[in-house]
Amino acid sequence: MGAQGVVWPGFGLIMCGYLALFTWAIIPIVEAGCGERESPNCCTGRNNECFEYTKRKTVCYCDTYCQKTGDCCDDYQRVCQISAAIDCVVGSWGPWSPCTSPCGVGSTERSRQVSVPPRNGGTPCPDLRQRRGCYGNNAVCSTSKEVAKILPDSFKRIFKDPWRRPHMLMKEEKASYCVYLRVKQSSAACKLKLWSAQLVRERLVCAECQSDAMSKTDHCSGDGIESTRTFWAAASVPGCHGSWVRESSTEGCHCAPYSLLFV
Repeated sequence: MGAQGVVWPGFGLIMCGYLALFTWAIIPIVEAGCGERESPNCCTGRNNECFEYTKRKTVCYCDTYCQKTGDCCDDYQRVCQISAAIDCVVGSWGPWSPCTSPCGVGSTERSRQVSVPPRNGGTPCPDLRQRRGCYGNNAVCSTSKEVAKILPDSFKRIFKDPWRRPHMLMKEEKASYCVYLRVKQSSAACKLKLWSAQLVRERLVCAECQSDAMSKTDHCSGDGIESTRTFWAAASVPGCHGSWVRESSTEGCHCAPYSLLFV
């Protein structure tokens, strides 16, 4: 009777072992890694916050960039099912654009297109646009160096010569034209005269080119270039000078009263 109440001491340990084996068979141990992350399990691109811990409690990553750095979690390919990273591919450079300044210092640029965009953490695209300095030397540059000499239109004289003999040749009269210019700069000396004091910054003025002031090229010296700054000087006001930009011109016309004349 007493023998029946004896319990073998190793019986409990054997039962605990069987119980642990049975529990592992029913509830497998969950591996640490991308599968443990809350949705989304995986991230695109480079994301340092897209990480999890390995079974050894070290940090591993679940972003696509980990394929380049080699620190992906063990279950990355199985869970994320993302292909290898694809680097950006660009085409060849296009031609340089014309210089932004027809005369003097300007800039020019060129560009290229993306042939294959980067995916899955691949290398980003390099610069797609380049810019460099240039020096414009257009055919009109020699004209831009001319300095226009101007006077108020009160110097205009239209009269017939009473002493001209019938057999004397008349001087060829050329049609006048008007040039509209935007003043960009004027010196302090321009304030000394009433007419030149009107030449202030950003004022649009009309300067008339008459036959007597035309050169052999049928234009007045220094009559300006569109979108390019040129220079002028007041013929009757010492020290009065500045710059302007030509905006437009009209053939065969006369400027309104109180305008300017090319000399």
